[in-house]
Parts: sequence; C-alpha cells; structure tokens
Amino acid sequence: MELIPAIDIINGQCVRLTKGDYQQKKVYSADPVSMARQFEAMGFSRLHVVDLDGAKARHIVNTQTLRDITSQTSLIVDFGGGVKTDEDLQLAFSSGAKMVTVGSVAVTQPELMEKWIQAYGASRLVLGADVRQRRLSINGWLEDSEQDILPFIRHYYDSGIRNVLCTDIARDGMLSGPSVDLYRDIMEAFPDLHLIASGGVSCVADLLELQKAGIPAVVFGKAIYEGRIQLENGMLRSGSDEIPIKNL
Repeated sequence: MELIPAIDIINGQCVRLTKGDYQQKKVYSADPVSMARQFEAMGFSRLHVVDLDGAKARHIVNTQTLRDITSQTSLIVDFGGGVKTDEDLQLAFSSGAKMVTVGSVAVTQPELMEKWIQAYGASRLVLGADVRQRRLSINGWLEDSEQDILPFIRHYYDSGIRNVLCTDIARDGMLSGPSVDLYRDIMEAFPDLHLIASGGVSCVADLLELQKAGIPAVVFGKAIYEGRIQLENGMLRSGSDEIPIKNL
C-alpha cells in the first residue's frame, strides 16, 4: 500500500480542516516547504498538496508554494485545488506537479476533463471523487451534486483513468477511522483501479485495515500532525501497531 502524506495550504500555511469546513481550520505549520522536507527525510516518496485557497477561489492561488516544494524536494507531488481551466492545469504542471487531481471539472465539465485526458494522458491525472453519502461534492466541498460515485468513476474509467482519490467528507479531519466499506465497494467494481483512500485515518491500525481490504494507497495528514501516529526509523507507529513508510 502506498502511503502518502498530505499538505493542505491556506494563506501559505499548512492547515487541516474538519469535514472540509473552512471555519474549522487548524494551522500546523507556517512553512509547508519545511514540512515537505520533513516528510521526505522521514522516507516518504510522494506528497499530496491541496490548494484550499484555490479550491475556494476556483483558480490556483498558492503557485509559489507548489514551486518551492517541488524545487526543494525530490518528492513526487500530486496537486489539487482550483484547477478549473487549461491555464490552471498548465500552471500546475509547469510549477512541478507530476500529477494533478481534478474533481469539480470532472463533475461539471466532463468534456473538458476528456480533453485533458487526451492532451496530457490519463496517467498524469487523478480523478478527485469527494463524497457525502456517496454523492459527489465540488468546489472545495462547498457544493453537493446528485451524482453517485460508482457511475462517475465508471465514466472516466472507460476513458482510461486509473488513479482515483476518494475522500469521504464526513470522515475528513475527524480521526474517526476511514470508510473502508466504501473503498472496498469501489475496488470490487474496479479491481485494477489505483484507488487512493482519504479521510478519517487516526492510527496505524486504520492503515493496516485499509491494507487488509486491498486498498492500493492512502492519503493522511492530521494523524501525523496531531501526534497520533509516530514516525521513527522508517516506521509509522501507534501503540503496538507499526507499518513501514516505504511502499509495501
């Protein structure tokens, strides 16, 4: 299972929200670049970066922070938040992102998403599938749609997309455990999908449960920032449970 730490950015700071609520913001570091370097030193090889200002503004905002992270580390960065236009996507790639997560556009402008798949290749795009009660949410989770997650994934799966980042918004930032049943249902429908689970991870036992369920990858952050998961000698630990940082 691929372990991917997350850095969410507001006003150039590393933050976490609760259930995507911008009013429930906690700042963990004033220097996201330093945090990214720490993750690299711990042994992580990939990083998920979210421009929360961009998601709210509907265009990329924290470009310089992305450039600084990608130029000052060797981490494979996938970037999301505010990618709405051709210019936004080109800016993300030119600022060093290896992959870009696209959510809202994939929901509201499928023809544009299909254009990007053709232009950049499906392997460079991550389908963002953020859900409340299995229905898609968009624009920084400020708006809900009527689209169910499985048909949504099916459409882009048929277009070649294999990387999907799925966040259960009700679990995000809650440290209440991930939505294993949801992720298991997705994997049963799409066995060769590179599904990235997101939301709710509170301890190493949660990571081990996802691994046991056959989930290929997981994004997590708050459990590290809050000290619920300890990092030591290339291992993640909480209580008696441990898991190596390097991909399993």
